[in-house]
This record gives sequence, C-alpha cells and structure tokens, in this order.
Amino acid sequence: MSDRRPPRVHVRRQRRRKPQQTSFGATIQGKNATEISFLSDLYYWLLTTSRSCFAGAILGAYLGMNGVFALGYMMVGGIENVRPWNFPDAFFFSVQTMATIGYGRMVPISNMANILVTAEAGLGLFGMAVAASLLFARFTRATAGVRFSKSAVITMFDGKPTFMFRIANKRESRINEAQVYMVVAQQRHTAEGYDYRRLFDLKPVRSFSPVFELSWTVMHVIDEESPFYGVTPLDMEDTLLAVSVVFSGNHEGFQQRVHARFTYTQAMIVWDRRFADLFVRGDDGNVIIDYAKFDELLPVDTKDQVLG
Repeated sequence: MSDRRPPRVHVRRQRRRKPQQTSFGATIQGKNATEISFLSDLYYWLLTTSRSCFAGAILGAYLGMNGVFALGYMMVGGIENVRPWNFPDAFFFSVQTMATIGYGRMVPISNMANILVTAEAGLGLFGMAVAASLLFARFTRATAGVRFSKSAVITMFDGKPTFMFRIANKRESRINEAQVYMVVAQQRHTAEGYDYRRLFDLKPVRSFSPVFELSWTVMHVIDEESPFYGVTPLDMEDTLLAVSVVFSGNHEGFQQRVHARFTYTQAMIVWDRRFADLFVRGDDGNVIIDYAKFDELLPVDTKDQVLG
C-alpha cells in the first residue's frame, strides 16, 4: 500500500466585494470574486484611494520604518551620544539617518550600527523615490473639468421627439476635437424567458465638436431606429434603463487627452421639459452665459408634449 499523499491543491481565496455603482447607475456587489492580495495591488490602491488615506499611508510608512530601525539601534547599540535603551534618542537618530540630515551629534561607532545605517540609508532613498513618484502620478492626472446637467430630457425638438442633455466646460481652456459617445443599457427578456442586460448605441445628432469652449447640448433623435422608440416612462422603470455618456477631447491647458463619464438613470430622465436658455445679451452688447440656469428645466406647451 503506497504512503504517498495526494498533492495539495491550492485554492485561491474568494471574497465578497464592497457594493459599487456601475457605469450604468446600478449598484452591484460582487460575490465569490478571485481575491487579489493587498500587496500585489498596493500601487493601484495608493493611486485610487482618497487623499487623506494616501497621506495617512505615507506618514504611517515613514513613522513605522523609523520605529523599526529605532528598535534595531536600541538592540545593537554602538551609537555615540544615544542613551542605552532610550527609544526617543534611537528614533530621532533613525530620522536623521533616513533623511540623510546628519547633524553630527549622534554617530554610529560599531560595525552593527554602521550596517543598520547603511541599510536604512538605502531604504530611505528608495522610499523617498517611491513616495515622490506616487505624488507625481496622483497630482498630475488630468481631469476634463466637464459639467453634466443633473437631468436629461425627452421633448419635442424641430417636430421630433428628442433625448437631450447639457455639458459645459468649467475651465477657461478650450477642449479641441471633443467627442461624445452614448450607450443605453436595458433589461430585456429573451424568447426563452431569460433576463438579459443589453447595450445599444445612441446616435447623437452631432457627436463631434472641433472646439468645445462653453456649453454643448447633446441630442439624440428618437426615430424608428432608436432604442427609445415607443418607450414610455413606465417601460423605462420596468427595463431599468440607464444611459452612460463618455466625453473625451484634447485639453489645451493640459496638452493631453482628457475623459469624463456620467450616467443618466431612468429617474434622471424628465419627460416634456426643456432646458432654459443660457445666453443673454448684456447692456454693453456682449453675450453673457448664465450658468445658474444650466440645470433649470421649463415646461413645454401642451401641443409640443411627447406624451400628449
């Protein structure tokens, strides 16, 4: 009878992810997802976490490393002008070593102390380089600075039912070669009785603007080829409809391409309303754009209502 044991099978841990909002407005919680270890994904976490968490992580790593080396100096000794087993003295000597300050009052005089100083000096240079690169990566990421209207509307425009929303440039710099792409997600039922989430493209009347400077009203005509054709507000609720909008363009200020994304759920789509006019002419003859009216919706005449 063989005493050989069967080989061990490594089973990767599964975890339940935190609820997160998807690109189409729904809140999803992943279950039984393959776990990525925290250390393997530490760079991603440091780039995407909040500024307070990032600052706390960098400060904690700095103080923690100095604390560990301070304990090492306390154990090996050999530091001139450092009192034996005095943690504050050892800690502040570690700070001076890691920052390569070197005031000259506390000096290593033993081989073990010099070995620790060598290791800490190298680790300090490496840590400062990593921290500087993370700061550069976080604070140099360009943002589009684009504002989306809080609501989208479905109303008559030029005699046709039209889905529309507004975007505005919040900075003074222009965005060249601006593009808008829209996708609608709908819960559909197949012939076999299954629920299936499908994506459909929404074709804008104008998807490209050579120069985006002030505001832009994006429109989609609801015709026979539109996913919105024949859809009522009740249908939107039943199908969990949501429209995801992706904006991109070349930012003159950053001299690079920027992106922005926004999602309009069925609760944010208002029927038979129109956007208030933004542009007025001042007393001096100059055209004024009033952003206080950017999200303002006005009722339409009864004869111009889509729902009738």
